[in-house]
Amino acid sequence: MIQKKQHSLLNKAKEASDMLKEHIEKDDIVRIISHNDADGISSAAVLANALAEENVQFHTTIVPRLKEELVNQLRHEKYDLFIFSDMGSSFVKELNTYKSDVIIADHHQVSDVDSESNLVHINPHLFGIDGSKDLSGAGSSYLAIRDLDKKHLAYYALIGAFGDMQGQYGFTGVNKLILDDSIESGKLDVHEGLKIVSKETEPIFKSLAYTFSPPLPGISGDLEGAREFLERMNLSYGIKFTDLEDEEKDLLKNALMDINPDIFGDCYTVPSEVPRLRDLEEYSYILDACGKNKKQGLGLSIALGEKGPALDTAVELQRQYRDQIVKGLEWVKREGPVQLNNIQYLYSEDKVLKSVMGTIASIGLSVELIDESKPVLGLSRLHKDVKVSGRTTRPMVDKGVDLGKALHDSSNNFGGQGGGHDIAAGAMIPYEHMENFLHLVDEMVEYQLGSD
Repeated sequence: MIQKKQHSLLNKAKEASDMLKEHIEKDDIVRIISHNDADGISSAAVLANALAEENVQFHTTIVPRLKEELVNQLRHEKYDLFIFSDMGSSFVKELNTYKSDVIIADHHQVSDVDSESNLVHINPHLFGIDGSKDLSGAGSSYLAIRDLDKKHLAYYALIGAFGDMQGQYGFTGVNKLILDDSIESGKLDVHEGLKIVSKETEPIFKSLAYTFSPPLPGISGDLEGAREFLERMNLSYGIKFTDLEDEEKDLLKNALMDINPDIFGDCYTVPSEVPRLRDLEEYSYILDACGKNKKQGLGLSIALGEKGPALDTAVELQRQYRDQIVKGLEWVKREGPVQLNNIQYLYSEDKVLKSVMGTIASIGLSVELIDESKPVLGLSRLHKDVKVSGRTTRPMVDKGVDLGKALHDSSNNFGGQGGGHDIAAGAMIPYEHMENFLHLVDEMVEYQLGSD
C-alpha cells in the first residue's frame, strides 16, 4: 500500500520533470518562489542548482509566507513557468488561473481544489503520505527535478527535512527513498556518532548547550547546566569535542546516552563540502539562522556554492541566533507559558524574545521546560499583527490534535491566515483579536481531543 502511494507521488513528480524539461529546452527563464525557513531555502537551492547545471536562467524570491497580493502580483510577470516550493498548496484555485505553467512542490496541508492542466501539484498529502514526517518541501522540490538525472542534489532535500525536524530519528517514507538516492550518488556518507552540534568550532559546553535535537534536558539551552555536567565528569569544558582523547569521548558518549539514548546514532555528512557545512543537520541550522535574520538571500547563495566571507557571515548569524535561543529558554524557565484549558502560550514584547518565540516554544517542549500534555503557541507582535507558531507532540497528534486545522480555522475567523501540519503550524492574525483567537484555538483543540 505504501509502495503504491509512493509510486503515485513519483508519477506526479515525473509530470513536473517533463514540464520543466520542456521549458529548459525552450531556454525559458524560470520563476521560483519559496519559503524563508531552512526547508524553504533548501527547496529553492535544489531547484536553482538543477537549473544552473542546465544553464537555465532563474529568478528567485524567498518570502516568509505566500499572500494573496503576491499571488496576484506574480500573475502579471512575464514568465512561462512558475515554481512555488515549500508553499503554494493553499493557493491552487488562484494559481489555476495563471496563463503560464505552474509547478507546486509543497508538503503542507492541501485544499480540496483540483489542478488545471497547466498546473502540476506535488504534495505528499494528495497521496495519503504524511507531509509532517515523511517528506519536506525540499523533498517535493527534489522530486520535481529527480528525473533530470539529479540524484547528486538529493542531499539538499535532506537538509530541508532536518530544517523541518523530519530527520532527527532517522528518515522514513519518501525521505528514505531520497536518502538512498543521496548515498547511491556517492555524495552522502552515513556513520554512527554523537549528534552534538559544532564539534569542530565551539567549546564542548557550548556544543552541548546548543544541541536541541535530540534534546538533552538540563543541558540543551543551558550553558551553566552544560558546564556543570562536564565538570562533574572532570572533563575540560573549554576545549572542542574533537580535541578530547578517545577515552574521554567514550565517557561523554555514555553519560549523554544515559540522558537521551538518541544522542548517539546516524550522522549524515557530505565529505566534499567545507567542514562547517559537512554535517547536514548543522547545514540546516545555518540556513535557518539566515532565514530568521531576514538574510535568506545569503543562505541561498551559500547553498549555490558561495563560501568564504558569505559563510563567515552566516556562521556569525547562527552564533547570535543560538545565544538568543538560550536567553529565550532562560526566560521560559523563569516565566513559564500562560495556561488555558487545552493549550498554553508564550508572549512577550521583548525584541530578542519576539525574534525566537516560535523556536523557544518548540525547543521548550522538547527539552521538557514546557508541559507536553498541551500544544504550545509562541506569539510575537509585529505592528498591528501577531505571528503565531504552534507546536505539539506526536502523542498529542495521535490523540486527535491537528494544529494546522485549528490555526487555519481560528485565524480565518478573525481575518487572518494560518495552517501547516498537524504537529507544527503557524498563523498571522490582527493583534486586536489575539485574546479571542487564543480562546477559539483552545476550544478547537478541546473539540479535537473530545471527538477522537
